[in-house]
Amino acid sequence: MDTRQPALVDSPYLRSLIAGGIAGTTVDTSLFPLDTLKTRLQSSAGFWASGGFSGVYNGIGSAVVGSAPGAALFFVTYESVKAQFTAGRDLGSYGTAGAHMLAASLGEIAACAVRVPTEVVKQRAQAGQYPTSMTALTSILAQRSSHGTLHVWRELYRGWGITVMREVPFTVIQFPLWEGMKRWSLQQRTGPKPKDVTGAESAIYGSISGAVAAGLTTPLDVLKTRLMLAKERESAAAITARIWREEGGKAFFSGIGPRTMWISIGGAVFLGSYQWASNLLGGM
Repeated sequence: MDTRQPALVDSPYLRSLIAGGIAGTTVDTSLFPLDTLKTRLQSSAGFWASGGFSGVYNGIGSAVVGSAPGAALFFVTYESVKAQFTAGRDLGSYGTAGAHMLAASLGEIAACAVRVPTEVVKQRAQAGQYPTSMTALTSILAQRSSHGTLHVWRELYRGWGITVMREVPFTVIQFPLWEGMKRWSLQQRTGPKPKDVTGAESAIYGSISGAVAAGLTTPLDVLKTRLMLAKERESAAAITARIWREEGGKAFFSGIGPRTMWISIGGAVFLGSYQWASNLLGGM
């Protein structure tokens, strides 16, 4: 007997858009203090000089503004590409994982259109360079009169390349793991199989996959933070060489504890709330 309720939103793409927005806002606002501590640990100025444990909500304004559209863009792209490659096809385990990797990669590139400017403004407030997100943004926009509009855009998208380089490997690790664990869970069921896992199950699998991906991509995250906080534009290669020369290899794993904990919890909140909202909107 089918006990499913009628779908509140018929379009799967609109469901992804709404559920992604809910998930992004939920995770970024609830775990913002941990993100701040991670940023300060990675700052070249040092943890205490960047603010220590005080003002851990500095920069939350930019996170609130950018979270929903960034996550919504990711999920609507991810689900669209995934459906395009997997609908009605038996690709096997490796082929399915490859489709998820491609979908996640394209989703991250789309999301970075919103995420990178948000991160630039947020991290400058988190690191104590400015008291709030608004003052950080105003300072960047004020450079238009002296440096021109192109310079402002380059400042807002500073670290675009390294952010994409960090997010794509992270997502390529996390999402096939998450999808694989969900698929495994459904295969263990006896009797009528539901269309998808519950929000709670998705949260557990999101936590595990997020922790694994976070630990492996910490060096890229350190480099991205240094690029965004640098007072002058520098190449990723130059900053990498300087970190290695002046601070040693261990500096590339600065903040790995808070980052792994934050993203593990964040993966649970993000993918759990996404699954919950998606199931609710789909009548599951």
